[in-house]
Amino acid sequence: MKKALFLTLGGVAVLFAIIYAFIYFVTFSDGIRSGELIKISRKGVIVKTWEGQISQGISGAQIFSFSVLDKDQEVIEKLQEYQGEYVKLEYVERYATFFWLGDTKYFVTSVERDQSPHFRR
Repeated sequence: MKKALFLTLGGVAVLFAIIYAFIYFVTFSDGIRSGELIKISRKGVIVKTWEGQISQGISGAQIFSFSVLDKDQEVIEKLQEYQGEYVKLEYVERYATFFWLGDTKYFVTSVERDQSPHFRR
């Protein structure tokens, strides 16, 4: 009886570890998006995650929501600095996410300031 319980719990733990590794390390796609950074905030009740949005349209009709992992402190600091400016985001899209990683499947890995195509100087 104890052996069956141990094997069952061990099997469940191994299955969870495989699913977690797949969701965390395997990406569905990656790419670059640009737009006006309209929001970056740390939100959540029990687990705080960094969430943001960029507006990709001239009237704010197309909003791209993204998450940032806590380990990417340089990206978070740049996003806070570039608030309200036109930015270019590099991101990876995962198949799914866990609540402690972020609200979206899109995770920003780097950010840089860019020139707005709407207001050329």
